Amino acid sequence: MKTATTRPRSTTEKTPDMVRLIDSLAVREGTHETSLPGVWVSRRTNSEPRHPAIYQALLIFLAQGAKEVYLEDEVLRYDADHYLALALPVPVECEILKASPKEPLLAVSLVVDPAMLAEILISLDEPTTFDGALPRGIYASRTSPELRSTVVRLLECLHSPVDSRILGKQIVREIVYRVLRDEPGDALRALATRNDQFMRIARVVQQIQAEYGTSLSVEDMAKRANMGVSTFHHNFKAVTGKSPLQYLKSIRLHRARLMMVHAGHNAGTAAAAVGYESPSQFGREFKRMFGESPAEETAAIRARLAAGIVEARDRWVPDAVSR
Repeated sequence: MKTATTRPRSTTEKTPDMVRLIDSLAVREGTHETSLPGVWVSRRTNSEPRHPAIYQALLIFLAQGAKEVYLEDEVLRYDADHYLALALPVPVECEILKASPKEPLLAVSLVVDPAMLAEILISLDEPTTFDGALPRGIYASRTSPELRSTVVRLLECLHSPVDSRILGKQIVREIVYRVLRDEPGDALRALATRNDQFMRIARVVQQIQAEYGTSLSVEDMAKRANMGVSTFHHNFKAVTGKSPLQYLKSIRLHRARLMMVHAGHNAGTAAAAVGYESPSQFGREFKRMFGESPAEETAAIRARLAAGIVEARDRWVPDAVSR
């Protein structure tokens, strides 16, 4: 299949106000919590080759630097002129294109809250229509001046614990509102309005996040979505960019990777915990995805953590809870 590339032309190498504000919040390498729950800032001082990651449901804005996200049939670029939006967790490969000690990649990320999305759409009181095609759960879009200004106000707010506590959620709400008004925002609108087809896939994604250690077949997932197997397979890939089994395998391997670091599991125990019956198959698929054996990858992560470098992909994320 020919890969479609979405590489919007960037006219801004960096956004000075955002650079200054994130630079003083993310003083060390890695991804860091802020005074406002659900908002993170990141600093990366080196470019990085393509590597696997799971992006959670987030809005990500870069002040400077650039990244590319690879799906099976598409490449998304985001930079100082373009943000990345995810309506649900998506396994991808990503690459840091522009980052150096002198001009690090600087980013702020916001967790997507479906309840807030729904509340804003109710307040808008506008009909939400879709053209019949399921929106993809991840997209990149140009950052409008109004949206950028709102992100700057959020970053200013984060420098004051009092401002953050009193004003932070209100400013996040405004950012979400402006993203929802953006033309490519169908995935977030579908999530907020509980669009039937999209939500069926979202429920299966949630099931995989919670039950990755159990035996899940495509037939089981299709039944959960109340779809025929072929329809489910088509719709799942349309939303996530991966087939159901590819998605499940990615989640299992990423969870096992973190279990070995944060829960002290060895490769065999981690493999069993995420649903692998064959440790040797787990080892082969792990190395194919991450480029290192389980032991080598675990040692590399622990070395980063010991140096105080906490990358988003190394941070422990609690298992999803079924609803």
